Amino acid sequence: MLGGTRIATSLHEFNRTWSRRVLGQGAIVLLFTDGLERDGGIDLPHEMERLHMSSRKLVWLNPLLRFDKFEAKAQGIRIMLPHVDEFRPIHNLDSIADLCDVLGRDANTAHMSSRHDPRSWMRTKAAQ
Repeated sequence: MLGGTRIATSLHEFNRTWSRRVLGQGAIVLLFTDGLERDGGIDLPHEMERLHMSSRKLVWLNPLLRFDKFEAKAQGIRIMLPHVDEFRPIHNLDSIADLCDVLGRDANTAHMSSRHDPRSWMRTKAAQ
């Protein structure tokens, strides 16, 4: 039995069927996945870019970020990170409360800490 999710296939279906219907007027997209792509991610860069371009902000919520030693080793994770605006953990009530706080702030005053910036996160992990 194969592990992982068909992320590229799922995003393709969403982009083709739903994105124009539901992502108008500056939608914030919450993407819940561990990033463990089952099918190798051939179309994943294209589908992630399309989703990112269709949204005002793309927030990736990853349950694996609860682990301090989590590293972006899987191909799907490395492919997805450059296409998201924020990279956040989602594994307990505190992480959900943090997300609600950030989403509830006024868009003009909200700022993202570097620990949730995917580019900064990758630089930090590479330096360790």
